[in-house]
Amino acid sequence: MEKIRCAAVVGPTASGKTALAVELAKSLQGEVISADSMQIYRDMQIATAKPTAEEMQGIPHHLMDFLSPEESFSVSDYVQLARQVIDDVTARGKLPIVCGGTGLYVSSLLEYVQFEPTQTDPKRRQELYEEAQKDGGQALYEKLQKADPKRASEIHPNNLVRVVRAWELYESTGKTMDQLRAESHAEPSPYDACIIGLNFRDRAKLYARIDRRVDLMMEQGLLEEARRVLQNPQLKTAYNAIGYKELRPYFEHQASLESCLERMKMESRRYAKRQLTWFRRNPQIHWLYVDEMKSFEQLLKLSQNLLVNHYNL
Repeated sequence: MEKIRCAAVVGPTASGKTALAVELAKSLQGEVISADSMQIYRDMQIATAKPTAEEMQGIPHHLMDFLSPEESFSVSDYVQLARQVIDDVTARGKLPIVCGGTGLYVSSLLEYVQFEPTQTDPKRRQELYEEAQKDGGQALYEKLQKADPKRASEIHPNNLVRVVRAWELYESTGKTMDQLRAESHAEPSPYDACIIGLNFRDRAKLYARIDRRVDLMMEQGLLEEARRVLQNPQLKTAYNAIGYKELRPYFEHQASLESCLERMKMESRRYAKRQLTWFRRNPQIHWLYVDEMKSFEQLLKLSQNLLVNHYNL
């Protein structure tokens, strides 16, 4: 059975994934499928670095800006929707280009992970949230570390949503994430994936881009967006998006704006490091180093050649 073509552009935050994916889509008759766990939510434009209409240049972008921040959404939900989008894009003769930095989304989709149905108990989930909020989630995170240390290492201790979900999954199945992943790979992937990864030889150059992005977000109105989001106690997921929780101390008159922005830059750099750690485990990724390129055009040409040669376009 012939496999389905599905390209991907991955890498850390602020590495230029969106710009590259858009240009590839323009030149290779493609459409972009977002793989970003925060860009799925509506009304969270700036902190999530959601591309503007101008940046999308008329290229269709799927699985972005479609869900209310109050609604829960899992990797299983993402994979189900993304598979449907890939089928639709392929049926129209276009090349699906997955683009994003949420490694769990990308790997679960392209490796064709099968998720066993689990019953969510809203009452139990609320109990876990209340337990986690008492001490910032530290006790629950420590329980997760003992039960499933590898999964715990993949989650930031302050990300209450993911800590709660990870513990909820372990509690309901009695299995570690590795055990569930092993069981989930029973079927081979139907996708012929060519994955391009963006990276930097000089990590300081990536960090400088991250810092500039935070400054640009402030110019675009991040402060007011964060104020609006943080005023809604129902947005548990939004609270964990980098760019909101770091500004909370400023709104509560506990820290200066400058110190909060420095915290935001630091957390963004740490997130980029975690993203790279995740993606480096995938030997199928073709790494391109942005800071070794003389121009964006050179980066684009190399990326085009990879896809053209891989798919015989």
